[in-house]
Formats: sequence, structure tokens, C-alpha cells
Amino acid sequence: MTHGDQAALPSSYFSLGGSSFVDFLATARPDLLPSTKGGLVVPSDVMSEIPHGTTIVTLTFPGGVIMAGDRRATMGNVIANRDMEKVFPADDYSAVGIAGTAGVAIEMVRLFQVELEHYEKIEGAPLSLPGKANRLSTMLRGNLGMALQGLAVVPLFAGFDLESGLGRMFSYDVTGGCYEEHKYHSTGSGSVYAKGSLKKLWKPDLDEAAAVRVIVESLYDAADDDSATGGPDLTRGIYPVVGVITTAGYRRLPDDEVAAVAQAIITERTEGQS
Repeated sequence: MTHGDQAALPSSYFSLGGSSFVDFLATARPDLLPSTKGGLVVPSDVMSEIPHGTTIVTLTFPGGVIMAGDRRATMGNVIANRDMEKVFPADDYSAVGIAGTAGVAIEMVRLFQVELEHYEKIEGAPLSLPGKANRLSTMLRGNLGMALQGLAVVPLFAGFDLESGLGRMFSYDVTGGCYEEHKYHSTGSGSVYAKGSLKKLWKPDLDEAAAVRVIVESLYDAADDDSATGGPDLTRGIYPVVGVITTAGYRRLPDDEVAAVAQAIITERTEGQS
């Protein structure tokens, strides 16, 4: 970098700082943070026209943790999107699922991904899993002003804890409160129905294949009772996004594998009603 390039950049780019990219943005470019987009005020009459994501579920099994989300985004009583993705890898060993205002949530996830990558580059080692959960909590707390206007984001965070060798998961509220959950959890409009299904289907000795079946079935049950949750769409070939996190890291299950699980559930339910 030449002297002229340095002169063109603010001094904050050259000062010593911490390992948080969000803290750097707050100093150098606060306008780029989701919570400070020009003092945005959202009129109440347009809230129903903003797409919202719905149901996310997660569960642990002896080899790790699984997170899944349906694909529907709603805009009031209208289906805004049929194939929205709501489960994203946060880094190599963790994932975040979003429910709430879709645009704000996706922007927050992208910033969270950069935050974790930036920390690892600066410190030379990744954050611990609880540390990652707390970073996301801080970002949610920064979004409180927009949440009070109705632009709320309520994610789930899960990952494989390399220190304990276990899958762990964390839920949040709109104020940034972070709570570790156990066995299984769900958030979003269909969460009540999904958790009811998980309560009956989850067992502590599930293997990975059985755990995938349970989590897909819980979304199927949620879609059966909640209009904002999208079920498997066999006609369009749209199925839940399922992410599995183990000691090998995060991987998204291929659509054909999820389709086979969903088809087996539908076939079993159909035969049971005949």
C-alpha cells in the first residue's frame, strides 16, 4: 500500500483494535451495521409486505447436532418465497438458522460469518462455541431498535464443540438473550408444533440417519398445522435445508437425500390413513 492509499483511508483502518469485525465497523463505518441503516423507520402499514422466515428446528444426537429449516417465506397471508434458505454454515463447525424478518436476518448472518472469520485470522485460532454464541447475542442486542419496530430476528445457533466433543445449541430472544438448549429446540411460527413432534420422536441414542428422519418429520408436522411453514413440495422438488455438524465439520445434506426421507414420511403417513 502506498502513502497515497493510506492518506485516502480513515485513521481507524490503521489503528490497533480488537478481534471483532463488528466493533471495527461500529468505529469505521457504522452505517454498514444492520441496526444503523440511516435511522430507518418502518411505517406500520408496510410491515405485512416484508418477507418473514418461519420454522427452524435443531436437535442433538451422540455424534453431533443437526439443524433444519423449511423453505417458505411469508408476507402477511401471501407466500413470498417458496425456496428460501434459512440454515447457513457460520463457520466450519457451526450453523445458524434464521426466523423473523428475512432481509435483516440474512444480512446479520453474513456479518456473523465475517465476524467469525475475522476473529480467527486476527487471533490465529477460532472462537470457542460459547464464544461464537455470545458474539451472535451481541449482534442481536444491537438490532433491538429495529426489533422494536417489528423487524425482529430470532435465530438458532448450533455447532460441534471441539473441546467437549458434543453437539450444542443455543436459542435467543429479540433483546439478545442467549440460552443453551438441550436435546432439541425450535423457533419460528411453527415451533410449537415442531417441538411437540420432537418431544415424541427424539431419543438419546439416535444415529445420524434416524436423527435426520426425526428432524424432517418435525418440520412436516409443523407444516401440517402452521400455514407459514412450508412442507416438502414434491411437485417443485423443494425440500427442507438440513445441515449436519459433527467432528468432521458442517455439511449440508444433498436434496436427493432429504427428498428420500420426506417421501418415506409421506408414504408412511398416506398408508396409515388408508
